[in-house]
Amino acid sequence: MPSRSCANLLDMASGEILDIPQTPRALPRVMTVPGIIADGYGSNDGDSDSMSSSCRERKIIVANMLPLHAQRDTTAKKWLFSLDEDSLLLQLKDGFSPENEVVYVGSLKVDVEPGEQEEVAQRLLEEFKCVPTFVPHDIQAKFYHGFCKQQLWPLFHYMLPMCPDHGDRFDRQMWQAYVSANKVFADKVMEVVNPEDDYIWIQDYHLMVLPTFLRKRYHRVKLGFFLHSPFPSSEIYRTLPVRDEILKGLLNCDLIGFHTFDYARHFLSCCSRMLGLDYESKRGHIGLDYYGRTVYIKILPVGIHMGRLESVMNFSSTFDKAKEVQEQFKGKKVILGVDDMDIFKGISLKLLAFEYLLQQDQNLQGKLVLVQIVNPARSEGKDVQEAKRETYSTAERINQIYGRSNYEPVILIDRPVPRHEKTAYYAVAECCLVNAVRDGMNLVPYKYIVCRQGSPGMDDALGIKTDSPRTSMLVVSEFIGCSPSLSGAIRVNPWDIEAVAEALNVAITMSDSEKQLRHEKHYRYVSSHDVAYWARSFMLDLERACKDHYSKRCWGIGLGLGFRVIALSPSFRKLSIDHMVSSYRRTQRRAIFLDYDGTVVPQSSLIKAPSAEVITLLTSLSNDPKNTVYIVSGRGRKSLSEWLAPCERLGIAAEHGYFIRGSKMSDWECLASDLEWKPIVEPVMKLYTEATDGSYIEPKESALVWHHHDADPDFGSCQAKELLDHLENVLANEPAVVKRGQHIVEVKPQGVTKGLVAQKVLSMMVDSGKPPDFVMCIGDDRSDEDMFESILSSVSSPLVIAAPDIFACTVGQKPSKAKYYLDDTADVLRLLQGLANASSPKPRHTPHFQVAFDSVL
Repeated sequence: MPSRSCANLLDMASGEILDIPQTPRALPRVMTVPGIIADGYGSNDGDSDSMSSSCRERKIIVANMLPLHAQRDTTAKKWLFSLDEDSLLLQLKDGFSPENEVVYVGSLKVDVEPGEQEEVAQRLLEEFKCVPTFVPHDIQAKFYHGFCKQQLWPLFHYMLPMCPDHGDRFDRQMWQAYVSANKVFADKVMEVVNPEDDYIWIQDYHLMVLPTFLRKRYHRVKLGFFLHSPFPSSEIYRTLPVRDEILKGLLNCDLIGFHTFDYARHFLSCCSRMLGLDYESKRGHIGLDYYGRTVYIKILPVGIHMGRLESVMNFSSTFDKAKEVQEQFKGKKVILGVDDMDIFKGISLKLLAFEYLLQQDQNLQGKLVLVQIVNPARSEGKDVQEAKRETYSTAERINQIYGRSNYEPVILIDRPVPRHEKTAYYAVAECCLVNAVRDGMNLVPYKYIVCRQGSPGMDDALGIKTDSPRTSMLVVSEFIGCSPSLSGAIRVNPWDIEAVAEALNVAITMSDSEKQLRHEKHYRYVSSHDVAYWARSFMLDLERACKDHYSKRCWGIGLGLGFRVIALSPSFRKLSIDHMVSSYRRTQRRAIFLDYDGTVVPQSSLIKAPSAEVITLLTSLSNDPKNTVYIVSGRGRKSLSEWLAPCERLGIAAEHGYFIRGSKMSDWECLASDLEWKPIVEPVMKLYTEATDGSYIEPKESALVWHHHDADPDFGSCQAKELLDHLENVLANEPAVVKRGQHIVEVKPQGVTKGLVAQKVLSMMVDSGKPPDFVMCIGDDRSDEDMFESILSSVSSPLVIAAPDIFACTVGQKPSKAKYYLDDTADVLRLLQGLANASSPKPRHTPHFQVAFDSVL
């Protein structure tokens, strides 16, 4: 039974289950050709995306909320809108060329009546280049306050709903609302996008299935995604019931961005464990191969807008507030904290560390103040209320124990604090403490550093000489995204109260020269890696990731949120059985090469012996006097000869061609080679087998294979890399090669490949005066690529007068040297059945080739 979370959710999200009112009127389409407005509703075929010739490159930024302030003028009964200058979405425009047009798609922070939505939408597009989504109120509540804030946000911050009092359990209605809201966003993007020219950049965890809707509509759309929150480890993420749908949604992007390598590593581990995808570094860029498309991973923390912060720092109101704060705390050292009120910011842990510091060092009592600015909570809930109660009770206790008539150790500022006031506190504080137990990025340390750098006006207000050295000290949690970027900060485990207290003591007692060096290092980084740098770098990588979009053929497969696009070479197509049979009938000298596992026997089958159907088909084909048929496999000759014994005239190449015979009546020929390296390899493999649970060694006559498909995916892959390096070192002077395959590491003699088998058989046919006029080769894995390459080079030999019909075919739609593909083993058997039906009857005397290796070597 198909999963309810996947099947038909695209239809569900469009309103068949959840009632989503239609947008009053579509927004104006972009004029792509003078006088012609593109309607955007064309074929879903990936090769027929809407054609456009936009004269100006556009960036479409899609986020949950638009960078706008909205207010209702009740007197005039109209809406007042203004840009939110502090919004990251607005600030990232500085990273783009002035020639670029930037369009925003997102929701407003207010509800607009349906009768006003059309007018508001038109106005926002014309005045602010903003496209409002107008998600229905009931869906918005379940989407944002429900699935996003009650399920995704806690999970991404490592909080599991172990019991009803500790988080909300998965709610399918909220998930359906999430999908529905993402569909509304997709519809709005489709109204304004030119799929061939525009770049779409999706922001954050609210819209993780949006890429699937867009990729389904436009197969070559240019899609980037940046996650501003942490991405949890696979052990945490795997608890999400809709884990696959979200992963596949993200993989429909061309570029996925994360703040830190830890977050990216967790994402890659989830892709490996749940979807079986491996990644590799391609010229410095991490790439995942996903059905022929390369999905790139970007690791770059976001920065701050230097100009915006410096302008606020030069307000006269900022100078006045800085003087006031300086006077208020004269003779005292100020430690500053600026955090949202939620359970992940660690405010109470910070207070406990400060309390411990005062308790351990009485000399600091009366001289040290912690100013904690509490930003309004972004969501309401019992967790937030509990955090607030704990924060207030702890602060009150500290003030009662250590406070005096003129000294309050902890000052809680729990109200909306204007920018100029925060800037004043940043400028005065000697140390900034960020103690979050888990946070995606946190830009508070960056803002603190810039404010401590000061300005001429701020220096004058605080009585600081312009040429005096600048200092700052940071104590930051090791669990926040900005921590790796701040190498001069004192990193702490927020749960270790004593360690945090010690770090604070070190920070406030450090010499000024040391503080200066750390500050200068931080300021260089923060000022050069600002929000413009972040946006520009991401967009350059997105352009690089999309440059090959039109060099491949694309088509979509999969239902619902399991949809994905396959991108392969333009010449790569499915093998037509009718076309193959037609060529088969008109040819007289045929060479047929078939892999075994994954080709004539399903890879997933526990029973590896061939079925009666396979035996019948192979017998029929090999009995045709016009055919030379070989099974070419990595398996040992004993099992192959037993399983295929009924096929008397079938050729077998075992162990990738180390052993070969032309028929059951022939003797086995083997490649003369030195196997003295096997005693060297076996102890090394045993060492890794003992250290890797679930791995084992498969001994062959000519090779040794280490399997790790039953081991932990990450550990098995890591051990395979180590084993590969280890064996390459010890076998450097031995006649053996080490190769890594799908969950295996194999050591075999040099020169033994399936390609050599095909080359030898074709050469024997040419030498006997019967050059092939039909060559078919079918296989499913990397080792078969040698055969595909070999038959193409062999038939291009000058000795072959007339070029034969060549059918190199891989099993499964994936990048390959083959020109054709078949979907699965069942497809292969249907093809063989068609050829068997077209075969000649069994002859009385069937000639066969006895293949020897000496002539080829």
